[in-house]
Amino acid sequence: MAVDVSRALRGVSVNIKAAVARREGSLPALTPRLVAVSKTKPPAMVMEAYCHGQRHFGENYVQELVTKASNTQILSDCPEIKWHFVGHLQKSNVSKLMGTPNLFMIETIDSIKLADKVNLTWQKKKASERLKVMVQVNTSGEEKSGFGSAPEHLSVVEHNARRVLNLEFTGLMTIGRYGYDLSQGPNPDFQKLSGHRKEVCAKLDLPLDKVELSMGMSTDYAHAIEVGATSVRVGSIIFGEREYPNTPKSSQSTQGVEEAKEKMEGLTVSAN
Repeated sequence: MAVDVSRALRGVSVNIKAAVARREGSLPALTPRLVAVSKTKPPAMVMEAYCHGQRHFGENYVQELVTKASNTQILSDCPEIKWHFVGHLQKSNVSKLMGTPNLFMIETIDSIKLADKVNLTWQKKKASERLKVMVQVNTSGEEKSGFGSAPEHLSVVEHNARRVLNLEFTGLMTIGRYGYDLSQGPNPDFQKLSGHRKEVCAKLDLPLDKVELSMGMSTDYAHAIEVGATSVRVGSIIFGEREYPNTPKSSQSTQGVEEAKEKMEGLTVSAN
């Protein structure tokens, strides 16, 4: 079934504006950033979204990001594209990732050692600007990347903000648990990340609007914006259901929590 990327983007935009209107006045008045996650989708779909005004795109796997970002047609036809890496990053893949054209941000820094590796590799690249990074926080306690306690993530945030010269700390990121029932109230994972931002701002003497929150995907991005998200990562609503032609069905279920969360992505636009 063909996907109407233009229509999908318009629907997500409408939902984002409505969510912003429902946001508490005490939250920073930041316009949320939409990161369109094009995982498993061809470069043609990225270019189609770009033609309809989308500029920020995300990928979960280093090789897929490098391949798409290096595509000659994307390079020529999408000069303002900004790539976000939103998956787990191993230190062994840092050098490969740093070679990505138009790399804008890494959202998943989860250790001081990784931050140092990224910092050193970006320095060797001799880029004209610092690389934007976020620190990933594990707010759900599930087995996933990120820091689970305040002392841990505060130390990494301080390290990124004050001790690495080639990286620009921009905020905190979380995946959160899959399938949270919003009828039970606000998502506690999102509330935790918001609380961690307050801790970070107090420790580093930063205003709240200088520390972003990347949280919310296709099943819950509107709610995430309502409670303070400044960046949301939306995939299948825009590009259609993920396709893994060379992956046995038995192993697709092990792709991680973020994979599972996007099984239901086609429901959000129509539900809102």
